[in-house]
Amino acid sequence: MSTPYILVLYYSRHGSTEEMARQIARGIEQGGLEARIRTVPPVSTECEAVAPEIPEEGALYATLDDLKDCAGLALGSPTRFGNMAAPLKYFLDGTSSLWLTGGLVGKPAAVFTSTASLHGGQETTQLSMLLPLLHHGMLITGIPYSEPALLETLGGGTPYGASHFAGADGKRRLDEHEITLCRALGKRLAEVALKLES
Repeated sequence: MSTPYILVLYYSRHGSTEEMARQIARGIEQGGLEARIRTVPPVSTECEAVAPEIPEEGALYATLDDLKDCAGLALGSPTRFGNMAAPLKYFLDGTSSLWLTGGLVGKPAAVFTSTASLHGGQETTQLSMLLPLLHHGMLITGIPYSEPALLETLGGGTPYGASHFAGADGKRRLDEHEITLCRALGKRLAEVALKLES
């Protein structure tokens, strides 16, 4: 049997969501589990557009086996009009086989997002990502208010999951509170997965 891991699955356009994925992975490892970071290819309105099987840089593309075999899932997306980005939704729309077999039932899951404006739909994006996870029977783990950074943050951070305020130009880096909350979410996800495994 392979070592249990948490799948950190994200789509990132300008790098903020990718950096959040790395911070969540650090929290997962602090919580005692391996983090497997994966991404999804962009989608195109042109039928001829095909992404290479292995991206030129960054994380590998996720497969359904990555998802099926994980002990838990952290799902991340930039905000697109208060919703998850199309590439992530496209990947999730292809998980019917896992739904039919109950492959994700009872596994813990968490979500994270990055927005260009402070009130640009962080919570609605997180809720949009939670819907398919609930349909899969996953157990949702957010960030409890016992985490002090949640009450102190002036940037991102919600009880629904980790978030980041990237700024209008997308260049604002994760601040101290946002990093703390990403790591706290990853650690909590790993700890819950370990409890469920035992």
